[in-house]
Amino acid sequence: MTHDVDLLVVGGGVNGAGIARDAVGRGLSVMLCEKDDLAAHTSSCSTKLIHGGLRYLEQYEFSLVAKALAEREVILRLAPHISWPMQFVLPHESHLRPVWMIRLGLLLYDKLGPSHRVLTDSHAVDLQQHVSGRALRPDFHQGFVYADGWVQDARLVVLNAMDAGLRGACIRVGSRCTHAQVVDGIWNARLEDAQGHEEEVRARCLVNACGPWAGSFMGNVLGRRNHPGLRLVKGSHIVLPRLFDHDYAYLFQQPDRRIVFAIPYEGQFTLVGTTDVDMDGPDAVVQVDDEETQYLCDAVNRYFRHRVSASDVVWSYSGVRPLLDEGGAARKVSRDYRLMLDRESGAPVLHVFGGKITTYRRLSEEAVDQITEALGLPLEPWTAHGEPLPGGDFADAERLLLSWSQRWPWLPPALAHRWLRHYGTRTDILIGEAASMDDLGQNFGADLYAAEIDYLRQHEWARSAEDILWRRSKIGLHLEARQRLDVKAYLEDCLKHGKQEPAGNRVDRA
Repeated sequence: MTHDVDLLVVGGGVNGAGIARDAVGRGLSVMLCEKDDLAAHTSSCSTKLIHGGLRYLEQYEFSLVAKALAEREVILRLAPHISWPMQFVLPHESHLRPVWMIRLGLLLYDKLGPSHRVLTDSHAVDLQQHVSGRALRPDFHQGFVYADGWVQDARLVVLNAMDAGLRGACIRVGSRCTHAQVVDGIWNARLEDAQGHEEEVRARCLVNACGPWAGSFMGNVLGRRNHPGLRLVKGSHIVLPRLFDHDYAYLFQQPDRRIVFAIPYEGQFTLVGTTDVDMDGPDAVVQVDDEETQYLCDAVNRYFRHRVSASDVVWSYSGVRPLLDEGGAARKVSRDYRLMLDRESGAPVLHVFGGKITTYRRLSEEAVDQITEALGLPLEPWTAHGEPLPGGDFADAERLLLSWSQRWPWLPPALAHRWLRHYGTRTDILIGEAASMDDLGQNFGADLYAAEIDYLRQHEWARSAEDILWRRSKIGLHLEARQRLDVKAYLEDCLKHGKQEPAGNRVDRA
């Protein structure tokens, strides 16, 4: 079967999902294909921050910082269920940066942001008195507190794809674009899923949002040999048992002038990252190595009273950032993005290079601006002030939780809070007609019930235990190995018995 659309987006990371949502909201017909899972790679492996990038001020990237700070406010408004403000503590070390430089940098950081913002201004603190100082070594006396945002990165991607689907886009997860060429001014593309089923797509415009694979897609699928160089930089994170008992996060300055974050994570843990390691190619094995683990443990031990070692790491993850290759040290390579519209083939194709999760919406808007201009369709942007992402249509989280306690008095408060932070108002759909905990089905541990797994399968394109345990949630951290295997077996049983798959992922075949 052949599908005719205005736009085919290849790549289901944050940029691809954001472009699909923006485009379909402007009235374009859209299909998005992703060879693996949504946010399977770079977009689920970030530090989970929506921030301007304080350290980029030292590289004089004022435009990037200002753009990111403006977007930080937009994301907090569009996705209040999966994002929230977070305060960061920066302990001062005089031999790294003088006090005046830090004060000036934080003042500039505050001023570069929008005038009307929800986050507080930065200020100095006495670490001998402040709650955040208790976990630090006693020789730290002065510190600074500033505010940024936190987001569940993989969920941000899924919700953008979901919103695109709800607005009419076709979302193909587990489908690879194997071929694309222009015939009579139209892109003719072939998609192939994991079972070998193929479908043809005719599109007026193509978007290459393949992230680390953007270059190889240009060469292997589109036959382009000349394209901007991408520098692939691996960033790794480790997860440790909780190192402090408060809600502040930390930014640590390292002797090599990199920074490392230590962030409260999933209640019982601390997330520490990241590193910068050059990679040879997108298909190389991506995992934290011993040197990176030691680097991050050393960062912890340089600041905290409680010492850690590699044996304390309970989980780790690594992602490859596709950065614009400008030479120099990996930590100094720009995190900004570049859009390249190519019309030489007889039909437009837009290539997306670089970017960061904070600026995904701005990137998407600029991308669709170029696409609509190329197609001769004067369609206005809408996402900056449009409707929130699915589940984010509420103004007061505490009031929503209170209404749930009255509506579902049998729902444990801790579970209600987690569902609020994952699904927001779409928890209605997850619970459905359930009238008791028994109606939610099997409990696989850590309050992961069959009803939640079914919701993720049917509405969020989850196909494997990894999709559920490590991307759409981090419940895998709270389960034993046997329990994780039980989740895998349940999903395999659903597949075996042909239970419903996402409507947007079904393919009509003759």
